[in-house]
Amino acid sequence: MWVLFLVAMLMAGLDGLQRPSLDAMIPRLVDRDEITAASALDSLRGNVGMIGGPALGGLLIATVGLPATYGLDLVTFAASLVALSAMRAVPPPPEAEPPSLRRIVEGLRYARRRPELVGTYGIDMIAMFFGMPIALFPAFAEEFGGAGALGLLYAAGAVGALAATLTSGWTGRVHRHGLAVILAAGAWGGAIALVGLAPNLALALAALAVAGAADMVSGIFRSTIWNQTIPDHLRGRLAGIEQVSYSTGPLLGNLEAGVAASLFGLRTSIVSGGVLCVAGVGLAALALPAFVRYDARDHGSSPAGTPG
Repeated sequence: MWVLFLVAMLMAGLDGLQRPSLDAMIPRLVDRDEITAASALDSLRGNVGMIGGPALGGLLIATVGLPATYGLDLVTFAASLVALSAMRAVPPPPEAEPPSLRRIVEGLRYARRRPELVGTYGIDMIAMFFGMPIALFPAFAEEFGGAGALGLLYAAGAVGALAATLTSGWTGRVHRHGLAVILAAGAWGGAIALVGLAPNLALALAALAVAGAADMVSGIFRSTIWNQTIPDHLRGRLAGIEQVSYSTGPLLGNLEAGVAASLFGLRTSIVSGGVLCVAGVGLAALALPAFVRYDARDHGSSPAGTPG
């Protein structure tokens, strides 16, 4: 078992090295008014992988076995390496300085002074900590038939997220991005609570699809806020902070869900997590009025990261 934990730690660490760099490149590759659409396309890529990957993996395991499936997965990384090697290097902006611990601290200080950034990090952490019951899916699936239901539970959220991505054209007409993040995070929590109350598998899957769609909407607007307001020379450092939120939030949320389930029961853990998520998002909105009022039009005529 320790090998699995070690490999999981290594994978998370390596992802922490590459993801901030890739995220920081988006504003360098597209115009400012195309950032929301670029974020949606990036989400589409992830959603297709989250739906197709487990399905293909299950088919391969059933046909060629587990070791061969992992071997084929390893081979597919060759395609990723070829694609990465074909990319041209993106030089740092002229004002960028070499990485150092002092620069990381500078990035943290900058984020702390920006209510729109504090809001995105805080809302996301609240939603993931209280409304992340994925660790409970295997036990939850036993109520609906076992392994077959488990696969559907894992896929339902990604299906909802994909639907939100494919219909995301309306997001370009929304300017109150902070309020949009709050409403979407609240919808996520409400949908998770409904999952715990669902009397049958169909309703549980529908609620998970709604939760996935809400999470995707929140992610699109959070990404847009980051890319439209963070100065170019700080974007990599701030992407690293976002990575901490993105990676630790679900892990802590699954831990919280497991502890609550062991103390109060499976469905109580899911329902209470969703309710606490809605309450936490509401309190955060009251504590961060500047984030609620954030309007992208106020930042459209100024360089990223400076007041509009």
